[in-house]
Amino acid sequence: MSLSFPIQLLLVEDDAGDALLVESLLAAVASNVDVTRVERLQQAEELLASPPGIDCVLLDLGLPDAIGLEAVERLRAAAPDAAIVVLTGHEDEQRGVDALSRGAEDYLVKGSVDGPLLARAIRYAIERCRADRSQRELIEARLHARENARLERGLLPQALVRDPRVALSATYRPGRRRSLLGGDFYDAVELGDGTLHVLIGDVSGHGPDEAALGVCLRVAWRTLMLAHEPPDDALALLQEILLHERHAPAIFATLCMLSVAPDRTEGELRLAGHPPPVLVDGGGLRAVDVPHVTPPLGFVEPDEACGNALRFAGDWAMLMYTDGLIDGRVGDGPERLGEQRLVELLRGRLGGDPTRLADAAPLLDELVTEVERLHGGDLTDDVAMVVVSARRSA
Repeated sequence: MSLSFPIQLLLVEDDAGDALLVESLLAAVASNVDVTRVERLQQAEELLASPPGIDCVLLDLGLPDAIGLEAVERLRAAAPDAAIVVLTGHEDEQRGVDALSRGAEDYLVKGSVDGPLLARAIRYAIERCRADRSQRELIEARLHARENARLERGLLPQALVRDPRVALSATYRPGRRRSLLGGDFYDAVELGDGTLHVLIGDVSGHGPDEAALGVCLRVAWRTLMLAHEPPDDALALLQEILLHERHAPAIFATLCMLSVAPDRTEGELRLAGHPPPVLVDGGGLRAVDVPHVTPPLGFVEPDEACGNALRFAGDWAMLMYTDGLIDGRVGDGPERLGEQRLVELLRGRLGGDPTRLADAAPLLDELVTEVERLHGGDLTDDVAMVVVSARRSA
């Protein structure tokens, strides 16, 4: 049986005569097999650790530096994706079963193998190994999808907002299309008196630990808001929570917190090391001027008074975002998108009409797509965005 695709074969055999026999058998039926021979298991491990990749290993169990099934285990550890076919002089059925249980795809006995049988065993072993790898990848993808869904529920919750004058839109885009969410999060809570609080935050770093910390901070913030904790005190408590919950001393988090009065005409903005949001109202479209910004949580204690007063002119909308949106490059040079260019991109799409942000989901997707185009590909950092808009009358 001929092998129909190019094969990189590693023959681990210390007996020169046995090695010559294997090469002769394959040469007769599989001219497209490139055979590399080594005599010791350590040489095989070193070769498997570096490219080009080996498709299949023919392994003798009696080597100068490894005897028996230990060799299978060591090779499987060195090359998880390579097929392993044991080729040995031991005609022992149980030994073959044991070899398969240790990670080999097949077990052949020297002296009982001809060219077609050897070629078929190699081909089947490679296909079996590829099928197993595809199955593992499918299982991993499903696990990642479930984990992603759990993290998304924690990081990107349903907002607790009842006011029909208020609309919220949000989106999240993992950096480089990672399969797991990072540490970006947001939330929105409307209190019984009509006060509206909106939060967006970003935990430094990427991965499940950062995502878990983001969930922890978001849930703590929602709890503090529902308990009517003053926003400045809430920031101090979030700082304390982060210091106790973070998994490394260098981890920090930036926050942007908007508090809006029940009549929706005024509010306060608090920034902890976070980029300022973009506001559009009767006064036009601009980045919010924030005179007072505290350091990110995790560095120093927040200042006692960190609220920046806002007054809204007519209907209004505000885009709050994490820094992954503006840290992307523009072209091939070192220049970043930055806050001002973000304002210009939004102005080109909105003009000065805040009502166009009432249902902002399509706009947010277009905005990220445009930023990625300017960057020249997927953004390296995660991006979370939330738009909160309010009308004076229902």
